[in-house]
Amino acid sequence: MPAKTAPATPEEQPKRPRNGGRTRANNEGSIFPYKNGWAGYVWVTTPEGKKTRKWAYGKTREETHEKWLKLHELARKGPVVTKSPKLSDYLTYWLKNVVEPNLAPKTSANYEMFARLYITPALGSKRLDKLTVRDVQAWVTKMRRSCQCCDQGKDAARPKVHSNPKRRQQCCAVGKCCNAVPSDWTVHDAYMTLRAALSNAVREEVLTRNVAANIKMPAPRKRKVKPWSVEEARAFLESARKNEDPMYPAYVLVLVLGLRLGETLGLRWEDVDLDQAEMTIGWQLQRVGGKLLHRQTKTDASDATLPFPEIVTMALRARQRARDTAREAAGDGWQDTGFVFTTASGRPIEASNFRRSFANACAKGGVRKVHVHATRKTCASLLVALDVHPRVTMQILRHSQISVTMNVYSEVSSAETRRALKKLGDQLES
Repeated sequence: MPAKTAPATPEEQPKRPRNGGRTRANNEGSIFPYKNGWAGYVWVTTPEGKKTRKWAYGKTREETHEKWLKLHELARKGPVVTKSPKLSDYLTYWLKNVVEPNLAPKTSANYEMFARLYITPALGSKRLDKLTVRDVQAWVTKMRRSCQCCDQGKDAARPKVHSNPKRRQQCCAVGKCCNAVPSDWTVHDAYMTLRAALSNAVREEVLTRNVAANIKMPAPRKRKVKPWSVEEARAFLESARKNEDPMYPAYVLVLVLGLRLGETLGLRWEDVDLDQAEMTIGWQLQRVGGKLLHRQTKTDASDATLPFPEIVTMALRARQRARDTAREAAGDGWQDTGFVFTTASGRPIEASNFRRSFANACAKGGVRKVHVHATRKTCASLLVALDVHPRVTMQILRHSQISVTMNVYSEVSSAETRRALKKLGDQLES
């Protein structure tokens, strides 16, 4: 009697499959020869509640049996996914349906950028359930060493011929690799993006575990920038005032009240009460994905009604006068956006333009160039130097306990610096 052949597909399981002459163990009737190896299935329940078979394949019966046992364990624990998408397809779904509706636009844009430039090109073709710890570790290691100009075709995208030498192909596309490896923070953030996506897949029961969570990825050390001293801040403000820098009132808000750049540029006149000397912080201006967005601040903790000292009152009154003058000069070309800080035609100010103005003001004032955000650390010292009452300082700095505020007052500024800071507001009225 001729030997029976293996079924064409696993679904065509024979009633009496061959088993190499061996007797099956209990409950192993679903493992049988298939093509050049073995196949087996386990009845599982999908996340949608459907009862179906999940298949396991191997070259040997032992290999298939091991996979079959793991399937049984998964089925015992809960729902099992029977069809897994490619990582690139899942990232697209995750960004559109999970990230974009629930996270801030800036965060969403960053996730999209890391997925598009770093994750999808390297791992996108991998099936989600086939992605391994070794795959992720190899990707991270390679990313640290790879020139991103080569990988992303940055130089290749430039024209071969251009009147401006800086705009034509000049490095990787002409055989002179610039070795533009990503920073430690870029590698870390790309990894965290993948980890966040896989964590969501686990929550949605598309995956049983997050393989990226098993990778060692310490957060890089933050570069510590020494903040300005009170004397440097005073020199900067005095120089900006003497040079009639139109952004001087904004510099005062950033330094004296510790406002973030987006909060400063997103401030509206309706949120400012000059008579009561207080303002409400609840909005910010950001450019995301080519669009300028006026949106609420990131967290409830960022929202506050802040009292402000006389120097801020005088700076904002000066800004009011400058706005009225610009509006009259612009005539019909004026756009009434309601923002405190605008261009000569009333339009919002771009953050990049503000940073450029700030850098120029640093140079003119002869002070160290620092990032705008680094000035927030100088705010407390300035309030002390301006003799602002501790209770008011506590509100501005958003401290929960007065003892924390009083620790700030341990810093003593020179009497000459105090007098110079107090004069700034008075000089604005002249």
